[in-house]
Amino acid sequence: MTPVRNGRHLYNEVPTGFPEPGKTTIQDDSQTIELENVPLNGGILVKTLVVSIDPYMRGRMRDPSVKSYSPPYVIGEPLNNFGVGKVLRSETPKFKSGDHIYGILLFQEYNVVKDLAEFRLLENKEGLPWTVYVGVCGMPGQTAYYAWKEWSAAQKGEVAFVTAAAGPVGATVVQLAKADGCKVIASAGSDEKVAFVSSLGADAAFNYKTTNTSKVLQMEGPINIYWDNVGGETLEAAIEAAQPVSRFIECGMISQYNTKTPYPVKNITSIVSKQLRIYGFLVFSMHGKYREQFYAEMPRRVASGEIKYQEDIVRGLDKVGEAILDVQTGRNKGKKVIIVADD
Repeated sequence: MTPVRNGRHLYNEVPTGFPEPGKTTIQDDSQTIELENVPLNGGILVKTLVVSIDPYMRGRMRDPSVKSYSPPYVIGEPLNNFGVGKVLRSETPKFKSGDHIYGILLFQEYNVVKDLAEFRLLENKEGLPWTVYVGVCGMPGQTAYYAWKEWSAAQKGEVAFVTAAAGPVGATVVQLAKADGCKVIASAGSDEKVAFVSSLGADAAFNYKTTNTSKVLQMEGPINIYWDNVGGETLEAAIEAAQPVSRFIECGMISQYNTKTPYPVKNITSIVSKQLRIYGFLVFSMHGKYREQFYAEMPRRVASGEIKYQEDIVRGLDKVGEAILDVQTGRNKGKKVIIVADD
């Protein structure tokens, strides 16, 4: 069989500040693959359909000597992240040709996958778009669902403050909080995003770039639950506005990812005086407890319209660099997704 292109998006150099498309990462279309003959060695051949662009990817663009919870990207090798693919050939009973799977895929058009332990068969009985399975029905949705269930201890009438509320994690948290009877204060980075968050049911949504966060929390708070996606000054404002024994769910701190001078939170001693409950977490640490419950519940709720979502979709691996920058700068409008190929 004639070889076909196997385009890849490569990690090229460690960035200082924001990643630069065409410099931090580059597109490479030089490789080919023989789909009928490439050795599988007991694994599967996967056609990549969708890959996810997530904020945490910036943390993997680092010097290998810097330790963290996720492995660094390797210069000269393809990026990787959560994706959905279609099995073209299989040498394992776990998956068959035609199956759709979810897991960590290299950012290339075709993947030969041998380690199948963390890949999941997607039955998709609800007929959802495959893009949804890297967003609200994938890792971002799991992040929101797991941590809200584990630590929010939400009571009807309590006040929850959700940051980055127009993103895939924040938007899901807003809806989970409303379903639990909370009043929701939500911040986002543009008036368009604020309108989307308001449509999800947030009681007080505001543009943090044009409105003072502390003043909003003074008017709409005090708060009982804080979902933190941004850190920095917003974390400081949330500590100030927190009731005693409030729960702080620390999901991310994107305001600090691309700066050389992290923001020094000035009222950190209030964690003690207010007896705040601070929960930092990594989503994969809770798979064993919540993953099956999530897949049994979330796709159904999304398909019914109970849980709404917004996607920012672009097509082609050559758009990965721009997509990463969009997420880091907040230019994305919803879950950033790359469609690599049609089903």
